[in-house]
Amino acid sequence: MESKSLQVRIYEWLSPLVYLSSNAISLTGVVLVTAATVLWLFLLPMMARVMDNPYLGIPGFLLLPGIFLLGLILIPIGIVLRRARLRRQGTDVEHLPALTLDSVQLRRLAIFVAVTTILNLGMAGQFGYSAVNYMDSDQFCGLTCHKVMEPEYTAYSNSPHARVACVECHIGSGASWFVKAKISGTRQLFAVAFNTYERPIASPVLSLRPARQTCEECHWPSRFGGDLFVVRNSYSADDEQNSKSTTVLLMKVGGQDWRGSVGIHGAHADTRGHMDYISTDGHRQVIPQVTYTSADGKVTVYNATDQKVTPAQLESGEHRRMDCIDCHNRPSHTFQLPERAVDLAMDSSRISPALPFIKKQAIAALRRDYADRDTGAREIATSLTQFYQAKYPQTNPETMKNAIDAVKAIYLQNVFPEMKISWGTYPNNLGHMDFPGCFRCHDGNHTSSDGRVISNDCATCHDLLSMDEKNPKVLSDLGYSTAQH
Repeated sequence: MESKSLQVRIYEWLSPLVYLSSNAISLTGVVLVTAATVLWLFLLPMMARVMDNPYLGIPGFLLLPGIFLLGLILIPIGIVLRRARLRRQGTDVEHLPALTLDSVQLRRLAIFVAVTTILNLGMAGQFGYSAVNYMDSDQFCGLTCHKVMEPEYTAYSNSPHARVACVECHIGSGASWFVKAKISGTRQLFAVAFNTYERPIASPVLSLRPARQTCEECHWPSRFGGDLFVVRNSYSADDEQNSKSTTVLLMKVGGQDWRGSVGIHGAHADTRGHMDYISTDGHRQVIPQVTYTSADGKVTVYNATDQKVTPAQLESGEHRRMDCIDCHNRPSHTFQLPERAVDLAMDSSRISPALPFIKKQAIAALRRDYADRDTGAREIATSLTQFYQAKYPQTNPETMKNAIDAVKAIYLQNVFPEMKISWGTYPNNLGHMDFPGCFRCHDGNHTSSDGRVISNDCATCHDLLSMDEKNPKVLSDLGYSTAQH
């Protein structure tokens, strides 16, 4: 018996599939799968570089997998619809034997489908893995929706956490929070697509994962940190010399030691007890009620005597268990006020304190309203240049240029008119000099039914060793020079 040629055997294997897939839907699916595969193979050598560019990453990691999977879905849909249509028409297809359980054609078709399915699943898995890695990259989180996330990404890039991946804090480990994040991301994608996103982005993020599962993977608040020696310099905006004054604090960070829970962290992050509070303004800045549960289970409720709230308002407010993020509310997305930002720049010599009236002129330039960021940066440079050329023409050009660049950088890192973000849009709860912060609760007005008060005594959290002194004695006694700070 003459053996069949390889070509004939291949035809017999594929004839049922080829015949049934000869329809517009299945052929469209074949074209999509083929095109996506070829394009993906073309992009494969460039994947590392594509990861650094969020806009190239979208077609490489999101669109191509979607096209590939759509093609896979269309192929069997077309086959099923074509077979059903032939049956309704009563078409007698001579070269397509009926496919029964005993049919050789059916077995061949099943084997072919199984093999191609395994190959396609491998391809789809590679697509999916690449897409997930891409969507978890800092570039995707911060730069894909450039206008929306530009403020947050800019602050993050200049923060102490700039080398910590966004997903480490915003998702963390585990499948459940990964799924929640992707569902939330889908809603955000539609908001961007239809231009319905909030301006500015709402803060705080109510769906943020508890700090115990993210922040405390690296930071252990129960660890005894002792006292933190803090030196803060500020420069006067009222005189030509930008006179410097220094404040020295001994912050009682504390934690847990042989004495138990002590200091700021010890009181607020005690693992044996806990604090709960109710906020009624939607931003966690107005806190009319605080509840403390001690280690022995005793519950003390403190109500603000200066805030008139009804039981209904308390019930509808945000009920929250206090954790790290209630004080360190913007650990990677801090926006500064101009006065403090200029002080820090002068302290690090990015702005020379020797420039006459630089503090006053910088603050005035930063506080003006500008139509957009480009206009703001340009007019800040113009106003400072004109001032020094007119009033102090002997100013060193390089010193002036460095100062102007630093002032522009302060503006560009903190003001985003397109997102309605200006000075003070996002309060920073760490401390109490620029925003209420600690005084949201430590205001001396939160009292319990038995007369206890949440203290507003300065010495509760820090010892004030000097306050706005020109040459603090405590620093000279310790051998410090104020020129070093």
